[in-house]
Amino acid sequence: MKLNTGAEMPTVGLGTWKSQPGQVEGAVEHALKFGYRHVDTATAYENETEVGKGIKASGVPRSEIFLTTKLNNTDHGDTAKALEYSLNALGTDYLDLCGFTALEYDASLIVLILELTGLMHWPAPMRPDNTPDKTIDWLNTWKEMVKLYKAHPEKLRVSNFSVTFLERLLADTELVPAVNQIELHAACPQEDVVDFCRKKGIVVTAYSPLGSDGSPLLTNEVVKKIADKHGVHPANILISLQANRPGVNVLTKSVTPARIESNYKLVDLTEEEIAELHEIDKTLHFRACHPSWTGWGGLGFPDCLDSPVFE
Repeated sequence: MKLNTGAEMPTVGLGTWKSQPGQVEGAVEHALKFGYRHVDTATAYENETEVGKGIKASGVPRSEIFLTTKLNNTDHGDTAKALEYSLNALGTDYLDLCGFTALEYDASLIVLILELTGLMHWPAPMRPDNTPDKTIDWLNTWKEMVKLYKAHPEKLRVSNFSVTFLERLLADTELVPAVNQIELHAACPQEDVVDFCRKKGIVVTAYSPLGSDGSPLLTNEVVKKIADKHGVHPANILISLQANRPGVNVLTKSVTPARIESNYKLVDLTEEEIAELHEIDKTLHFRACHPSWTGWGGLGFPDCLDSPVFE
């Protein structure tokens, strides 16, 4: 998928959220050997070291891999240290996508990055005790990311941004972000965010396409019916639902070799099938990763506006 920076990002990637050490390295190795070229992790997942081992074991050249990690919301005050930690843990000299949310940077670390990207994991700065840090405005953080971009002009990306937050960002920025990574599945299509991003030339990356923990959407009768029609597993329909949407790419997740391979198969869905799948949201809407966990309230998402804000 071509980004507004001119870079290319794979349509299907391997996500590693909740993939445990002892399993995730094998999953990454197998996925890369099979053909995946995007691997998504984060410091908060506590598996960067194992992901790095899986990349090395795969034998796939680093230059062919789009590698994503993310800065902890609690690391806003020491980005340089967090960046050094991720580079060392992953065993790489550079990152294709990494989070920068602090207000100062160590140039000696920045030169290690050949393809530098800023990913703001959530627009919700937090303290080390996981309470919201109201002394930092995420928009100021973005402006610092823009300064970094101008010094090292490769790519910039954001994550978990609602239309409201994107509007605020675009009204006061020199640069349009390239990617917004959000929860997308049949019970949470977020067409308002996707449509807004399309109009602004921002690619959307879908996480949790199966509905996250327990993959609850696999047993949905509509999903099963369409899967039977195409002769595939229901997971292929849910993953393909996102990949069939213009301007959207998707992260799959599994540590089982057979499932990793199966998830890579995309199906061309008809407009009618896509519409039928999106109808699921009307009777079964849910979010697997609700923004209320940050303590910053609903972060502008229409279905989360009643979320409490903590001091």
